[in-house]
Amino acid sequence: MKYTTLPDTDIKVSKICLGTMTFGQQNTEADGHAQMDYALEKGINFFDTAEMYSVPARQETYGSTEKILGSWFKKSGKREDIVLASKIAGPNPNFTYMRDKNDFSAASITHALEHSLKRLQTDYIDVYQLHWPERKTNYFGQRGFKVQEDVWEDNIYAVLETLDGLIKQGKINHIGLSNETPWGIMRFLEESKYHDLPRIKTIQNPYSLLNRTFEVGSSEVCIRENLGLLAYSPMAFGVLSGKFLSGESHPNARIKLFPQFSRYNSAQSTEATRLYQEIAHKNGLTLTELSLAFVEQQQFVTSTIIGATTMEQLKENIDTITISLSDEIVKAIDEVQAIIPNPAP
Repeated sequence: MKYTTLPDTDIKVSKICLGTMTFGQQNTEADGHAQMDYALEKGINFFDTAEMYSVPARQETYGSTEKILGSWFKKSGKREDIVLASKIAGPNPNFTYMRDKNDFSAASITHALEHSLKRLQTDYIDVYQLHWPERKTNYFGQRGFKVQEDVWEDNIYAVLETLDGLIKQGKINHIGLSNETPWGIMRFLEESKYHDLPRIKTIQNPYSLLNRTFEVGSSEVCIRENLGLLAYSPMAFGVLSGKFLSGESHPNARIKLFPQFSRYNSAQSTEATRLYQEIAHKNGLTLTELSLAFVEQQQFVTSTIIGATTMEQLKENIDTITISLSDEIVKAIDEVQAIIPNPAP
């Protein structure tokens, strides 16, 4: 395994992070425990979860993933070996089952954190993240910003004050954002700088061969401001394994089970995937190896979040840490990106 540190900390984290959003829906508690055992054995010390998981979110499985992590911590006694990241869900009219008011008020953040700690059976979370913005902006598949009716008033100072209090209580060590834009990242940095409040350390956004939009703006922010990207969906819901190019049905695949997650299903995505597979095979690699190695070696990526529903997938994903792409391979990848830029934002 390869390691780095969370920006502006002395916390060592593996360059691969175990994503857990399938635990409690596609994966049982036993499956989740087996994955965590194997990941730790292979040197992964960084686990990511969220209060809303498993995915797709629904009332019946709300918090199920954190409960599975919590039961593993209790059984294994390995909490101190793991850098643990979790998230509070942002506003969503379908999430009224989480709490009376689903926002980033002090009451909501405190409520969400206390319940996450209980489910996780731990006293603290190493990296606590805001899962998406309160304001209406371009996230989850939207490329450009569109002006929308929005009652949000800038409360970033108040959010940071709340998180500061929870850090001082020892319930959070560090904070991060998720599904955020360059404007949002810089606003949080601005408030922390001028008011001596906690500084965000990480940003968790999608990044893959089919979605490199993070490079437009946010990557510069990460490099210049010393933030780390926790890259999620590096395999584009399994599309970048190449398994859908064969014409087989794969009925248990996520995009087949949950057709609402359609961002990777376009004809452009299929064509780009085919071209990337040609590059991989030409260079003696699998498409999975090419896809994950590309993300893992980016300067602005602190850790790549992998998720798997089978142990075979997990093993293949973890083994990609040994792969290094040559300049020639990266050039070939960039040529495809120039032809079919970001087919699945």
